[in-house]
Amino acid sequence: MALARYGLGHGWTFRQSENSSSEDWLPVQKVPSQVHMDLIANKKIPDPFIDLNELAVRWIAEKDWIYRAQFKNPTGLVARESVATDLIFEGLDTFATVLLNGTEILKSDNMFLSHRVDISSLLKDDNVLEITFDSAMLRGRELVKEHSHEHTFYVRQTEVSRVPVRKAQYNWGWDWGPILMTAGPWRPVYLEQYVSRIDDVWTHCEVSEDLKSCSGRVFAKVIGAGSKPIILSLSLSGKTVWEKECLADSDGLVTTDFHIDNPELWYPFGYGSQARYELKGALASSDQKSKLIGFRRSELIQEKDEFGKSFYFRINGIDVFAGGSCWIPADSFLSQIPTQRYHDWMKLMVEGNQHMLRIWGGGIYEDDSLFGACDELGILVWHDFQFACASYPTYPSYLESVEQEARQNLRRLRSHPSIVIWAGNNEDYQVQERYHLDYDYEGDKDPQSWLKSTFPARYIYEYLLPKIVKEEDPFMVYHPSSPWGDGKHTTDNTVGDIHQWNIWHGAMNRYQETHLLSGRFISEFGMEAYPHLETTRGMIKDPQQQHPGSMMMDFRNKAIDHERRMVTYVAENFQIKYDLPSYTHLTQVVQAETMHFAYKTWRREWGKPGARKCGGVLVWQLNDCWPTMSWAVVDYYLVKKPAFYAIANALKPLAVGISRTYHEWTAGHSDPTLPFRDTKFDLWVVSSRSESIQVEITVRFISIRTGEDVQSPLKLKTITAQANSTTEVLKEHAGVVGDPRLNDTTQPFDLATYNPYVIHAVAKAGDEIIATDTSWPQPLKYLDFANRDVKFKVLSATKLAVSVSRPVKGLVFEETRSTKLSDNGFDLVPGEEKVVDVTGVSSDSLCYTYIGAPEGSLEVSRSA
Repeated sequence: MALARYGLGHGWTFRQSENSSSEDWLPVQKVPSQVHMDLIANKKIPDPFIDLNELAVRWIAEKDWIYRAQFKNPTGLVARESVATDLIFEGLDTFATVLLNGTEILKSDNMFLSHRVDISSLLKDDNVLEITFDSAMLRGRELVKEHSHEHTFYVRQTEVSRVPVRKAQYNWGWDWGPILMTAGPWRPVYLEQYVSRIDDVWTHCEVSEDLKSCSGRVFAKVIGAGSKPIILSLSLSGKTVWEKECLADSDGLVTTDFHIDNPELWYPFGYGSQARYELKGALASSDQKSKLIGFRRSELIQEKDEFGKSFYFRINGIDVFAGGSCWIPADSFLSQIPTQRYHDWMKLMVEGNQHMLRIWGGGIYEDDSLFGACDELGILVWHDFQFACASYPTYPSYLESVEQEARQNLRRLRSHPSIVIWAGNNEDYQVQERYHLDYDYEGDKDPQSWLKSTFPARYIYEYLLPKIVKEEDPFMVYHPSSPWGDGKHTTDNTVGDIHQWNIWHGAMNRYQETHLLSGRFISEFGMEAYPHLETTRGMIKDPQQQHPGSMMMDFRNKAIDHERRMVTYVAENFQIKYDLPSYTHLTQVVQAETMHFAYKTWRREWGKPGARKCGGVLVWQLNDCWPTMSWAVVDYYLVKKPAFYAIANALKPLAVGISRTYHEWTAGHSDPTLPFRDTKFDLWVVSSRSESIQVEITVRFISIRTGEDVQSPLKLKTITAQANSTTEVLKEHAGVVGDPRLNDTTQPFDLATYNPYVIHAVAKAGDEIIATDTSWPQPLKYLDFANRDVKFKVLSATKLAVSVSRPVKGLVFEETRSTKLSDNGFDLVPGEEKVVDVTGVSSDSLCYTYIGAPEGSLEVSRSA
């Protein structure tokens, strides 16, 4: 008989464990689900995403919950001795005791595990399935007490009860997300009945260095097949390219060699196609299993060079600058994320020219649909194992659960060509540093001694996990932590990856100082910003609370000292306006400017082969798990902030960059006139293209006061932008020759005489403009932005043209969930018309503002 599956998505009820009345059972719309979703659906709690309601639902975390399903023995599932019936739980959140018809069949304490239970002897015509979910917060506190004699539970974010619990750590709250302790059957539940089945089919293979062949082994695991043959095959676009009939050994394992000449390879987008083969295993008239896989040669290049030791990725022989984002779970309630939403998120990555997504270690081993989208679209994935910002224990039952979790998820995900690296954790070595825990990387190489140290989790990151990765996915790259580099301090910028939090956190460097903050690979950095107004007004319903500094606005932002930090960056750079539209705009421009400086500066250090000083930049963070103000460059509803576009422009296949000499302006006795006197600037082009290209670059010097060119443009007609490299065009080039009186430091500096200007570069290939960049005098708050004369012209139903008489900084259209724009948050200069593609809303319905605008929200229709 063929394998049959019967979903158990409906027919569920739930109740709080301590309520025993039959009237306390409430309906569950569908499974997968989590308790908050079901309480909201039954109108038992308010929506925790609105106002202060998060506080009103925190009681849920300390309660136990019971889910129950009644189901009949499914029609068509034949009951005979040779037929097995399994009950599958793809995920239970978290401490779960499962009863079937009153018999305990499973206990689980790990959210990241799936379970398959043979229930053949227990199945009746009418069945009752019951799952009790204990409070993960209370169980975590008990585990801390139970193991406190053998381990000190240090934690950097939220409460310590999360550390011994194998559950999404962000459920305890984080500095961007609420405390929402979920429980429930968070992934699908279903029955399978079969005589024989294929449990899995996979490959261990490697593409040759010359890319002309792919060889390795194909594996399958079969259950109940006995002596039946299994046919293994690989096909491309419906055409079989390899096939073999095999027999399983006594353990049900099938192994055979394979070799393919001239394989079609999988590439990141922009570098080649995303070819995927169908790998299939088939048992005659019984079962078959198939998956899409991709062949690619993936390497992490760590070689000594003049800067220390490199850290960058090479895919199919091509060095790839890994510009991209960090990813947190896309919802506080994971069960309500549809497949299409994952796909929409990944389409934004491609739209934003972002080649790498880093899946952070305080969430989950992500959903199959996310990786399917990355495979399809050509996005590289860095995946942390799920440990974050803590000192984790290593008592035997914990290690056993971690090993099972790692093996299960590696087996589930190892066939995805998009995944190119696994890292052991997020920032746990920074916890080791903060609390001075034992760590002698060079002197102590004995894993057993690590277990007895004050930092026993080293055993997990440097012994257990790399061992498991080698066994389950032998050609996969493993990195002990993020950040980490050869056991050196996590801030060492000569080796490994770093988390550069001296912008926003730490020393609170100015974003103009990114040239001082580089590393071999920046896997985190960020700047906060408000979301667009529609999102803010949707999450805070009371109009009296819809202003910066209100109780609800402060509560919504979970970052430590968020207002102190945010207003510092705003005040350092802009004249402050504190109404909601204006302040929203200022925070968004600060975030966009940070992205502009960071990605431009650090991508410049991509350099050339043999001198890749910086191999990648990943912003913290792409997304939000609820509506909030945070470091996200796209909000919970997939509404893009201006920073998203700043990254997209900096990561174009060919980008031009300008930088002026940096001078401090508010540090003690600094001279604020130095930026005005110093006219030197650098100009460069950075390319990810596979071939060199001739470009013509025009550099204009445009008065911010008048909009006129203060001197003739500089025309550079024959610049060769080198392939996949940075081409330095001008270095400390003397710009505009100003009034000589301004350089006479014995005389008072005459601000009326000074004529500040922007440096605007346009790179063309033939007649096509392929990149622009604009450099402004810093700080922007010293400039006069009056009378910009912004004009709009509706070119068509989907095209809007913008022009100005004087340079404009940070023109931002208010975006909504319906709005789709080709660019936003851009600068404008006289003599150039900016055309923006607009869909989802009419062009003349848009609202906008810019630095120095009379209001924080102006109507396009009144300026057209």
